[in-house]
Order: sequence, then C-alpha cells, then structure tokens
Amino acid sequence: MADLPASEIPEILAIKLRNLPTNPGVYQYKNANGKIIYIGKAKNLKNRVMSYFRGKNHNAKTVALLRKIADIELTVVNSEAEALILEDNLIKQHKPQYNIMLRDDKTYPYVRVTNEEFPRIFKTRKVIRDGSKYFGPYTEIHHLNFMLRLLRSLLKFRSCQKTMTEQEVAKGKFKVCLNYHIKKCSGACGGYISRSEYNGNIQSAVHILQGKTHELEVKLREQMIKYSESLEFEKAGEIHKQLQLLENYSINQKIVTTELIDRDVVGIARIENAACSLIFMIREGKLIAKKHFIITSAAQQSDAEIIQATLEKWYLEAEIIPREILVPVEPEEPEFLLGWLKEKRGRTLELLLPQIGDKKKLVTLASANAEFMLREYFITIAKKDKLQNKAVLALQNDLRLPRIPIHIECFDNSHLQGTDYVSSMVCFKDGKPKKSEYRKYKLKYVDGNDDFAAMREVVSRRYSRLVNEKLPLPDLIIVDGGKGQLSSAIEILEDLGIMDKVSVIGLAKRLEEVFIPHESDSILLPKDSAGLKLIQQLRDEAHRFAITFHRQLREKRTIKTELTDIPGIGEKTAVKLLKKFGSVAAIRELTLESLESSVGIKIGNSIFNYFHNKAE
Repeated sequence: MADLPASEIPEILAIKLRNLPTNPGVYQYKNANGKIIYIGKAKNLKNRVMSYFRGKNHNAKTVALLRKIADIELTVVNSEAEALILEDNLIKQHKPQYNIMLRDDKTYPYVRVTNEEFPRIFKTRKVIRDGSKYFGPYTEIHHLNFMLRLLRSLLKFRSCQKTMTEQEVAKGKFKVCLNYHIKKCSGACGGYISRSEYNGNIQSAVHILQGKTHELEVKLREQMIKYSESLEFEKAGEIHKQLQLLENYSINQKIVTTELIDRDVVGIARIENAACSLIFMIREGKLIAKKHFIITSAAQQSDAEIIQATLEKWYLEAEIIPREILVPVEPEEPEFLLGWLKEKRGRTLELLLPQIGDKKKLVTLASANAEFMLREYFITIAKKDKLQNKAVLALQNDLRLPRIPIHIECFDNSHLQGTDYVSSMVCFKDGKPKKSEYRKYKLKYVDGNDDFAAMREVVSRRYSRLVNEKLPLPDLIIVDGGKGQLSSAIEILEDLGIMDKVSVIGLAKRLEEVFIPHESDSILLPKDSAGLKLIQQLRDEAHRFAITFHRQLREKRTIKTELTDIPGIGEKTAVKLLKKFGSVAAIRELTLESLESSVGIKIGNSIFNYFHNKAE
C-alpha cells in the first residue's frame, strides 16, 4: 500500500504527526468518535508511528486500521520496559478493537512463596503483587498437591498464618503447635530453627518449584555421607528419607530432554478464526508447567504478532526468565524482546528458531499441545451453546410452536401513575441476549394508566417498521401480561398481516401463567422446565430495561420541572444537589444554613425562598 494520501488524514492528526517526539512511549489511535481502537508501544515514537502512514505492503488489518484513525494520543516514558508495562495496562483497561486480546488460563492455581521474614508456601488462585514469588500456573492439580505435600514433608516449613518477626520469636511471643510435635513443622515460631536455616529450607523449596532438583540431591547426598562418616546414623537416615522423597518426585516429572538446561518452548496452533499460543516451562530437562492463551479473532493477526504478544504478556508476569527461549516463528520485534528480557533477567539469553533436531521436536510438541488446548476450547464453547439450544428446543416443545424460537422478542411497559409511560423490547438469539438489538420506546399516544393501549402502540411501532423495511421477523413474541395485553398485541399483528408468520404468547406475573392466542385456558409450565426459565429470563430482562429507562426519564423530568425552574439553578447544580441530598423533597426540607453551606449564599437563598414562597 502506498502512503496514505494527505487529503485523507484529519487536520488534527496531521498536526500531531508533524510534531512526534523521538522518545520511547505509548501511542493510542482513536476513531472519529474518540474511541481508542489501537494501542502500541515504541522505542522511538516518531519512527514507529510514521511507519504506519509511510509504510507499504500493509496487511489487511493495518489498512482497515489506517482508514479509521482520526486522532492520536501519546504518552512519553523513560524506557522501553516502561512503555511495555504501560501498553499492557492500557490494553487491559480499554480492550481496543485492533489489539490482540489474549485470554489466559487464570482459573489454574499458582504456588505462592510469601514475602515475610519466615515465608509460607501455599496454593492460591489470586496473585497479589507484594513482593511474594509465584510459580505456575499448574494445570495438573494432582501433581501440584503431590509437590506441596513433598515440600512440606521434606523441608517442614510452617503452614500457620501467624505474622512473625525474628525479634518476636526471640522474645518467646509464640508457642509451637501440634504440627511441630508430629514433625510436620520445624518450629520456627518457638525458636527451634534459626531464621537463616529456615530461609535456607525455603530457598531449597524454591529450587524444587523451579524444577532444579539436581543441585539439591547432590547437596543432600554430601550431607548424608558426612553424617555417616561421623557415625551420626540417625541424622543420615533422615537425610536418606528426604532423598527418596526427592527422587520419587523427580521420577514423576516428565523428562522431555536429556540436557540439564532451563528453557521455555513456545508453540502456536490455528483453527478457523481462532488461535492458541502455549508455553512449556522446562527446567533441568523436565517439564514443570505450561500456560496457554486463546485468541478468538486471529484471522488478521500474523503468527509473528501473536508470538510477540504472547512473550510480552508471559514475561511481564513470570518470575523467572530462562536462559533459552524456543519459538516456532520469529516474533514481530525480536530486538526489542531480547533487549528487554536481557535487562529484566540481568544476564544474557538466547531467542532461538530451531529448524531441525531435538529443539525443533520440542517446538512441534508445544504446537501440538496448543492445538489440543484450542480444540478443548471449541468443545467447551460447543457445550455451552448446546445447553442454550436445549432451552430453546424445550421452549418449542413446551409451547408446541411450529418453528424453533431462535429469535425471540419480549415487551414490557413501565410508568408511575400514568406518567412517563415507556416500553422496552429485548431480543434473544439462540437463547442468549442480543443487546445491540434491544429497543426502548417513549410512548406518545397513551393517556393515563392503560397497559392495553401501551402494548398496542409499542407492538405497532416495532413491527410496522420491520414490515416497511423488510427486516426479519422474530420467531416468537412475548408480551409481559395476561389475556388483555396478549389480545392487544394480536390485534396489531393481524392488522399488519403477519400473525401467521410469528408466534406470540403472554406471560402473567402472578403464577407464571402462559397465555396462547385463541385459547381460554392458560398453560402452567413445569417449574424445572428449561423453556420456562428462558421465558422468565426474557421477561426479567425486559422489565429491568424498561425500569432503567423509566427511571432516567423521571430523573430528567424532576430536574427540569422542580430545580431548574429556580432562578440561578442550572442542570449541573441541580444534579449536584440531587446526588448529595437524594431527592427534591429532601432539598425542600433543608434549612437556609444547610443550603448556603452546600451551594453558596446567593443560590442557597434562591432555593430556600423558592420552596418557602411556593408553600405559602
């Protein structure tokens, strides 16, 4: 694609493009409505942003993005790392249309090592950034539970929730619990183990969590030999038991390579419009954990873009960056990634794209697992859809409808003693709310409290439009009410000539009775019927939508007729008063002093005199 023609660039954007800084930072593209549609980071904002407008051979996604950019907002930061963190936070906050949205497996647990003088180790699903270390997530819960039992047996760290300091322990503030007496805790709270020795055990636990058991095994063997040579056989026997536990744990881990090296292996898979990226965490040749991300709209995203986004998101959260990262394709910005990761790790590392050999096999294995996770995702979605469709099919069966009610519309009315009469229409498709097709109506021709006339008006307005514009009709229409409301709706549908093209029912609130056209008796559906639950969901949603609209109109009318009639009171002041005091009635009862302290002497006097003169 050639440069975007200058005539197509909005004036405000053109001015900003001429004055771009060369600092690192984050840029936000906005459309004509001011909505953020893309967020990106850059080492050099000027070079990066101008590459969009001067670049050639853009993909379809970038071409579509360029056509919608009307404005740009910049945030300058001190470094590329800061830009990456800010970009990640902004994407989570705004969820822009053209950014890759990675859905991760947050339901899986982590292992937390707390940031305390005497740390604790336990399973958690909640990540709190307070200096604690996190390992995982662990997709195999039985393996995680086995590992925690091993660590507790091997290293005897505390499981209590006491907040302990070395000073408090030295003063004898705590007493040991039963865990110490049954040899499940080392008794740090009672001073039976020093803080340095206890934290040494915690460090050994961290090594095991990192998959680094070889170094600990060597250390334990040396200690066992030392105790044996000094004839301390009881201590040597204890070390021997620990070694057996550790060796059993190592045997249970899946060995994927004979190299005692730490590496992360990335895989990617695509099915239809979705993609999945997956990371294997391999420590000392053993697979200790994996994490995957689902991208639901991936057709316009290249593999390089997805791998880039995956690595950025993963290493923003990960505690440990290994020496080697294997990828299936080169990321979009490899130099930026390497620079940032080296800085974060504090040492060099390699980002490799293997073509042959064992490393290539690892990447292929990761990609195969990514495909498996993606298929699992589709199966889960299909199960949810099947459950929804079950309710739709049950509704057809319960009401003996001639067609499956895929498209359902439900109406409800709301008013207050005949004032601010409104109606709502909610739409469900395939048993799910379709909020973009909800409609609300401010009724024009209804006098007083007349639900039947209200139903005739809203049904007439809705379906006259659909007929005139030749838009699809629903399979089922639900009116909230009994025979009267149903008859009103039928009258209009017959006048429009569409009664034979749609099904319509009424739903009475009292006993959840369902009324069918031209039948005198109502139907009582079984309380456990999936069809009844779907009807109730539609009715409740229509009621909520109508009540919300009615409340908005009532508040607007109250502000206009009561407060904004007072000289010197504008809408902002009226809203401020209503937010503070709750209602016009409450404002009417305020003393002059209260009003003056809230809005000043002049406006306070105006309000006080208005209400009191009116009362006289």
